[in-house]
Amino acid sequence: MGTFVITKSANGEFRFKLKAGNGEPILSSEGYSSKANCENGIASVKTNAVIDDRYDLKTSSNGKYYFNLKASNGQIIGTSEMYESSSGRSGGVESVKKNAPDASVDDQSA
Repeated sequence: MGTFVITKSANGEFRFKLKAGNGEPILSSEGYSSKANCENGIASVKTNAVIDDRYDLKTSSNGKYYFNLKASNGQIIGTSEMYESSSGRSGGVESVKKNAPDASVDDQSA
């Protein structure tokens, strides 16, 4: 089972990473001004992770593959790690679909 890990950065922003059962990070958030907003972002990932149309498959300028997970309003709620191949990226999408809906939350922001 996956885990959302909440952290607080030096500038006071809260972020989450979704980690797969093996501990590998598979999705990261942008910074949130409050923990409540960060928790709302996690809830949005859990809801949207199972919807194929919410995944925006991308290729970076250096040729690596990644994806963004978007909410129903089109806002990006998480960005994947970089992958060497499109098949690796597809595996990452499947991992988010599998791990996010029932993932626990580990709050390390204190």
